[in-house]
Amino acid sequence: MPEIHPFILTIDYILGVVMWTLIGKVAMNLFQKENSEFFFMKVFVKVTNPLIRLFRPITPSFIIEPLIPLYVAWFFYMIRFYLMPYLLGYSVMGMLSFPLESEIAAEIYRIFGK
Repeated sequence: MPEIHPFILTIDYILGVVMWTLIGKVAMNLFQKENSEFFFMKVFVKVTNPLIRLFRPITPSFIIEPLIPLYVAWFFYMIRFYLMPYLLGYSVMGMLSFPLESEIAAEIYRIFGK
C-alpha cells in the first residue's frame, strides 16, 4: 500500500467502521428485531440510530425500514470511494479506496498463508 498520511487513514478507518456497522445492523436485523434484548443488537441500534436520524431528511419514503441503514451506509461508501480521493487530489477515482479493508485482507492472507 502506498504511503498515506495517518490522518487520512484515521478518517477512512472511522468512515469504514461506521459503514460496516450500518451494514452489520441490516444483517443483524435479519435475525433480530430492533427492540431485541440481545446485547449486540442493542449496541447496533444505539450506535446507528443517531446517524439514521441525521440522514432521515434525504431518505426516500419508499425504502423499507430495515434497509434504511444500508441506504445510509451507501453514503459512507460514496464518500470513501469518490469524495476522499477527489479532495486529496488524486486524478483517478478510487485511488486510496478502502485502506481499512485492504489491511484486513492482507492480515487474513498472512494468517491463512495465501
